[in-house]
Amino acid sequence: MRLSRGAARGLRAGLAALAVLPGLALADETVLDSGDTAWMMISTALVLMMLVPGLALFYGGMVRSKNILSVFTQCLAVGGAIGVLWVVYGYSLVIDATGMEAGVVNWHSIVGGLQYVFLGHLDRDGLVAGIPESVFATFQMTFAMITPMIIAGSFAERMKFSAVLLFCVLWFTVCYAPLAHMAWGGDGGLLWDWGILEFAGGTVVHISAGVAGLVACLVLGRRRGYPNIAMPPHNTVFALVGAALLWVGWFGFNVGSAVAADGKAGMAMLTTQAAACAGVIGWLLAEILRSGKPSALGAASGALAGLVAITPACGFVGPGGALVMGLVSGVACFYAIAMLKRRLGYDDSLDAFGLHGIGGIVGSLLTGVFASTAVGGFEAVAITAQLWVQLKGVMFTLAYCAIVTWLLLRLTALLTGGLRVSEETEQIGLDLSAHNERAYNP
Repeated sequence: MRLSRGAARGLRAGLAALAVLPGLALADETVLDSGDTAWMMISTALVLMMLVPGLALFYGGMVRSKNILSVFTQCLAVGGAIGVLWVVYGYSLVIDATGMEAGVVNWHSIVGGLQYVFLGHLDRDGLVAGIPESVFATFQMTFAMITPMIIAGSFAERMKFSAVLLFCVLWFTVCYAPLAHMAWGGDGGLLWDWGILEFAGGTVVHISAGVAGLVACLVLGRRRGYPNIAMPPHNTVFALVGAALLWVGWFGFNVGSAVAADGKAGMAMLTTQAAACAGVIGWLLAEILRSGKPSALGAASGALAGLVAITPACGFVGPGGALVMGLVSGVACFYAIAMLKRRLGYDDSLDAFGLHGIGGIVGSLLTGVFASTAVGGFEAVAITAQLWVQLKGVMFTLAYCAIVTWLLLRLTALLTGGLRVSEETEQIGLDLSAHNERAYNP
């Protein structure tokens, strides 16, 4: 089997199994594990729940009432489009290891090939690490579906529906799929060969989506009236319910990435929960120190900050490290949203960069610290050396996603006649002007 550092780390994350897919799928000794399979089916449903209704409610509650349906429509449409493309070519671009060789950097180190287009190789009995490959492919599809929609939080309330859909399709193809291949594709993958620790998507999902959101909101410009006109959440309860669903769904996201119901999955569950709880406390403490009052939306955001931070680390760190990571991320994300955004003046509508970008950076870097057995983690790595590897991975992801996102936004604008809705359309609201619907009828 082709699995670098497999004896020391096991399956690094859900997609780590991709590095050995052909061997695992065909090996005679591989047998179906019904317990692992049942858990992976549940995990797949939990991650799907994170998109709709989780993210849709979280984002929808925070926009103005005239735009809530546009958020739901975007989530459903983008999710549907990415799901189709995952079957057509996305799965293949991520998993195809043709031409990859450990220590050799070539085109195959960046993106997979097209050996598995349309998933024509699948049959009912094909296995990956003891579970049906069909289940594994569906699980990874949900990751691909939700990641582009995280970006939408940055440009909410002002981007044309056609532009949203086209941009997300292009971004999935040119940004998400290559990053997933580089980080999780096995020997010969660029970030994999660097030795990056990436359990469930710190760089591939959160940093990439966060920096893409920042670039998008800078390219589109501010919403009309921002920051002089108050734009509070129209339904905080919706946002809190969405955050709660995201918290629950995150167990599928993180724990499911072990691709088994085993000890690593159990530890991922504990560290995920610990970091989320610590994130709540970190955010609320920072909020109290700055404004004197804790807020419900702040508590929910703190939980998400902790969850984002622990995502790359959950299978590698211990409970103590998870608490520190959640606490630090809660504080860092609060100040990024409360102070950095205002100071720099960008309009990240729903704080995709403030939560996912900053939280992902904090989490990825601290993974290099707390994953070490020297501080209660489970990886035999030198902290300084691993921290440098994590920093390289973060910087590469920031640069790659920023450049690619900017180019794709320009291409999208060219193909759709502009990214942004008209001033009149923005004033009316996207629900009525773009979809001819109202969330609340008189």
